Amino acid sequence: MLSITITVFTVLFLLWWATTTSGLVKPIFMPTPTAVWNKLTQLLQNGTLWSDIKVSIYRIMVAFLISSVMAIIVGVLAGCFSFCKAIVEPFVDFIRYMPVVAFVPLSILWIGTGDEQKFLIIWIGTFFQQVLMVIDATKRVPADFIGLGRTLGMSESKILFKIVLPSAFPAIWDTLRISLGWAWTWLVLAELVAAQSGLGYRIVLSQRYFQTDTIIGYILLLGLLGLFTDQMMRLCEKVLFRYNVRAK
Repeated sequence: MLSITITVFTVLFLLWWATTTSGLVKPIFMPTPTAVWNKLTQLLQNGTLWSDIKVSIYRIMVAFLISSVMAIIVGVLAGCFSFCKAIVEPFVDFIRYMPVVAFVPLSILWIGTGDEQKFLIIWIGTFFQQVLMVIDATKRVPADFIGLGRTLGMSESKILFKIVLPSAFPAIWDTLRISLGWAWTWLVLAELVAAQSGLGYRIVLSQRYFQTDTIIGYILLLGLLGLFTDQMMRLCEKVLFRYNVRAK
């Protein structure tokens, strides 16, 4: 499988290299791999690239952590107790269909253009989707497991922490891994519209001066960062949930 993945990326890279170095595509539209690499190296040496990466990673990690913790708490309660579900699910279903883009100007009006605004956009884009997926993961815990706990005389709290959460958490972790990809998208959106730093901000700034090599380089960098975080989540899944067949 690894060889197939390497082959796919190699073919894509060769196509990029061939179409740009042959002159089929003008550099203003698609720069060569060498030009992109040289530009990223220059930005790394003067500290711009590392500064943008640090700011964006900080924003996404803080916002994603807040969103995930809240979604797990709300989703598990709604998945276990019908009263909580009746309160949470209709409201979440209503909000999640609202376009996140529409909240960008409102968030700027409400709290300005600082990091808090970026946190809010990422939270809006991930929290409501996460809650529904956590509810679904909690509801998929086999009823026989819960029934066995009650037969053994376990309290509801012990059933929750000893049976429901261990059974549901592998699926919840999958939810977090998937929604982390969404979080990267909403981060870039927030930085594209209102920011003075970050990867998205640098893309907008480069667009104004037709610096296509910087734009392409930052887009590729975002893809690599997203791929890295996804693989780290997969690795953590194998370590944390060895009792789960899917994690093996």
